[in-house]
Amino acid sequence: MVPRSATARVSGRVIGIYTASARGELPRAVEAVAALAGVGLAGDRYAMGVGTWSDWPGTGRAVTLIATEVLDALPVSCRLSAAEARRNLLTRGVDLNALVGREFRIGGVRLLGQRLCEPCRHLEALTRPGVAAQLLGRGGLRADVLASGLIRCGDALEILPLPAA
Repeated sequence: MVPRSATARVSGRVIGIYTASARGELPRAVEAVAALAGVGLAGDRYAMGVGTWSDWPGTGRAVTLIATEVLDALPVSCRLSAAEARRNLLTRGVDLNALVGREFRIGGVRLLGQRLCEPCRHLEALTRPGVAAQLLGRGGLRADVLASGLIRCGDALEILPLPAA
């Protein structure tokens, strides 16, 4: 277990965890998942290299996050369940956009926010028209796993302090 730093700031919680083992499969809710450094979430399509975008190299494919506040604010015509949003972690109480370029910890797992998880036509094709436009700029966060560990529903999300200059 990673000790909590006196300077880390709790900024929300994980309230849902979702993985899918195959491309196009609706993610299923789990209570806990092992996060593997440099790989992703155990049992998830991207950790196994079989996700829709797995053929394109780059950072930010290990873990995706979305805020429940964003899903709750979608108009009825574009409403998505957490699973339909196709993100791995559902959070509450954190500004995910502010985590781009920042290290943070969930449970014993250290992550790095790489970039926004902007919606795409693929998401819209799997759900309903208009979803991509509604999620633009607030579709979540793409992150990499820096240190392995277990993530559980209810874990706090702690923003780690910036390195000293």
